[in-house]
Amino acid sequence: MPTLTDPKLISGNANPALAKAIARRMSFHRGKSVGLVDARVERFNDQEVFVEVYENVRGEDMFVIQPTSNPANDHLMELLIISDALRRSSASRITAIIPYFGYARQDRRSKARTPISAKLVANMLVESGIERILTMDLHAAQIQGFFDIPVDNLYASPIFALDIEHQFKGKMDDIMLVSPDVGGVARARELAKRISAPLAIVDKRREKAGEIAEMTVIGTVEGKKCIIVDDICDTAGTLCKAADLLIENGASEVHAYITHGVLSGPAVERVSKSVMKSLVITDSIQATDPVKNAPNIRIVPTAPMFAQAILNIWNGTSVSSLFDGETMEPIYEGLFNK
Repeated sequence: MPTLTDPKLISGNANPALAKAIARRMSFHRGKSVGLVDARVERFNDQEVFVEVYENVRGEDMFVIQPTSNPANDHLMELLIISDALRRSSASRITAIIPYFGYARQDRRSKARTPISAKLVANMLVESGIERILTMDLHAAQIQGFFDIPVDNLYASPIFALDIEHQFKGKMDDIMLVSPDVGGVARARELAKRISAPLAIVDKRREKAGEIAEMTVIGTVEGKKCIIVDDICDTAGTLCKAADLLIENGASEVHAYITHGVLSGPAVERVSKSVMKSLVITDSIQATDPVKNAPNIRIVPTAPMFAQAILNIWNGTSVSSLFDGETMEPIYEGLFNK
């Protein structure tokens, strides 16, 4: 049953640009203004987070937009405290919109005496009063099972498929999708099916963490325009080495489509100097000035998808319908002109 109250959005400091874009898109869909709830999310001198909501939210259906990106701990605490403030202010339901879910790479015990931090974060989110999670391209799908509340995991692949079909119009027969490691094959295969392209794999073997000993290409990439697909680009070391390897194996061009552009440390410099013609990321993480100014990095918007997903949750209709490219095409009409 649809709720009687209007959806209300509130944002932390992690990605206010995305929150405003989602609000604008929802205003367009609904034909009435949807703004962000007036609030302040600040820090005391000792860096404690303080939240004050200036509007009445009693009985309201609240959506908190806050990726837990760098600095992950600060943004996570903001999300928890905003949720606690809303719960204590008698909001009827709190849904966390977490475009980038931090700590997702710590989803299992990799060795003795290590934590499963993703599960700990899940417990904290639930205890803060959050009743539903909406995220995108979780690093490990099993994290959905860490929660005892509904978790909707959107996919960037429908957006990427529309962009690839637009950018490579007339050249689709030359496209080869590439997974940068064996663990990402399912993600790359899913996008390959959407655009009817073949798939290759870069197999890597590590001597120790952070150091790659050997990389080999499984599949024939000679003469192909290779597109590397992954969920996270952090320092870009593996990505740039994979691009070099593909060129060495005869690829005519290398591009990359990565959902979450963490791009920490030397990442932007590496990408700028690499053989890759382009790196396409989403705005799930707010881009820094070096990322915005990099000549071969391009950002595609996720606001249309998140706006529609929020409206679907509010209306009690299907979120999984957004997995379909035919559903996404009219939502992104005008952004990817055929």
